[in-house]
Amino acid sequence: MTRQELINQIFNKKTFLCVGLDTDIKKIPEHLLKEEDPIFAFNKAIIDATAPYCVAYKPNLAFYESMGVKGWISFEKTIAYLNENYPQHFIIADAKRGDIGNTSTMYARTFFEEMNLDALTVAPYMGEDSVTPFLQYDGKWVILLALTSNKGSHDFQLTTDSEGERLFEKVLRKSQEWGNKDNMMYVVGATQGKMFEDIRKVAPDHFLLVPGIGAQGGSLEEVCKYGMTKDCGLIVNSSRAIIYADKTERFAEVAGEEARKVAQQMAKLLN
Repeated sequence: MTRQELINQIFNKKTFLCVGLDTDIKKIPEHLLKEEDPIFAFNKAIIDATAPYCVAYKPNLAFYESMGVKGWISFEKTIAYLNENYPQHFIIADAKRGDIGNTSTMYARTFFEEMNLDALTVAPYMGEDSVTPFLQYDGKWVILLALTSNKGSHDFQLTTDSEGERLFEKVLRKSQEWGNKDNMMYVVGATQGKMFEDIRKVAPDHFLLVPGIGAQGGSLEEVCKYGMTKDCGLIVNSSRAIIYADKTERFAEVAGEEARKVAQQMAKLLN
């Protein structure tokens, strides 16, 4: 998906919601455990119910890898289902990969060739040669960790160098030498609030993937006030608040309703 195609999707549907498929076998409704593949059955129902209200899906690999081979099969089936039935949606693998060049090349081959995903989250700590292998694919995106929503983000990301530049600012500035606004986004946690102003000073036009609204307590209004651009420039993720809103046989219907509520908020903010 190109940048313009993503922008078109956002303004045509009047939403910039990403639904996080953080599917935990211990949290899904009990009646699904009778299914041959409970994880895929859950994901399929959630996707069908929420697709009208979002532009992206973000399965978090940790939830699938925790189940070994079965989890990988569920993940592959989920991606195949999205590609076949909802090709207009942006699909992000939240895998936070990033290693020396030849290893990153294999990760890129896994997610962009074998899995046919649109985007992958990547950790920038090891520098240019750990990131650039992911940027060799036309129409694919690197989503680089910049300023995350967890408490420990302050341990490193806000530390300053001798010239007063914070580490997250250095990541934003330096990485723009490797990629551009057409193939690189940044992860910025919704809980960072007014810090989005500082992000936009360094990366005024890049899309930001924003986790942390809903269960983590981030404010959608604050994110948009300080982070939105004329092209929207935001993909805002919600996981638990949507997919685990109900644990009965109505779980998908309720998830769809929760997604619709968020989309309604987003439509007003876009206007």
